[in-house]
Amino acid sequence: MEYKRESVLITSQVKITSDIYRISFQSVTMAQNGKPGQFVTVYCRDGSRLLPRPFGISEIDKEKNEVSFVYKVVGGGTEEFTTYRPGEFMEVMGPLGNGFSLDGKKALLVGGGTGIPILLELAKQIKQTTGREAVTVVGFRDETYLTAELSKYSRVLVATEDGSKGTKGNVLDVINQSGLEADVVYACGPHPMLRALKNHFGPLQVELQISMEEKMACGIGACLACTCKSRETDPYTKVHNKRICKEGPVFDSNEVLL
Repeated sequence: MEYKRESVLITSQVKITSDIYRISFQSVTMAQNGKPGQFVTVYCRDGSRLLPRPFGISEIDKEKNEVSFVYKVVGGGTEEFTTYRPGEFMEVMGPLGNGFSLDGKKALLVGGGTGIPILLELAKQIKQTTGREAVTVVGFRDETYLTAELSKYSRVLVATEDGSKGTKGNVLDVINQSGLEADVVYACGPHPMLRALKNHFGPLQVELQISMEEKMACGIGACLACTCKSRETDPYTKVHNKRICKEGPVFDSNEVLL
């Protein structure tokens, strides 16, 4: 695959919570080839910030050739992105990595924190391809976001740590209290959440596809900065790991050690 940076036109920039934003941009290549679970890398205009920032694709509009991603302000790079305005251009590369595999099974989507946005395009495509709404369980610390958008394509259940909305607790509390069952589970969020889901659904022999969140450098598998432990020996490194940006970010939960 040829990796190429592209100067893309920003079509919108929306602040959706106190520190979370959504950017949309136009790209024929990324809109027509992107899949749920894949990501893009965005380059800063400030030349002192050499490494691009990776963001999972949250929405794709093939008719408008538009792609969206959601980001949280955590440092200088993402702070710079908040200054970008519609009509301006930014440097992006993508789509990158391997996404979710859709096979028409009864699906449960689970997201926590910044892992929630990538479930939006997934929920949309599941509804479009199967005609059925999946169930989506999302967990927040307190402030919620994207629940209205997710509700367009799936039945949404919310967990908050402080109990301000939905169930007080975490996503597994919702799953247990609601008695949720599925043939396949798609998940993205913190490692403790993914580990808990694997421990819950593993004994039930339910397929679990997980999207791993990790700091990245090159985003194309060359630098080995974003490896995770794997059960099998990786043919590239000859050790028990996989590159999250290349073989992932989506894995079958049985492939990796959490």
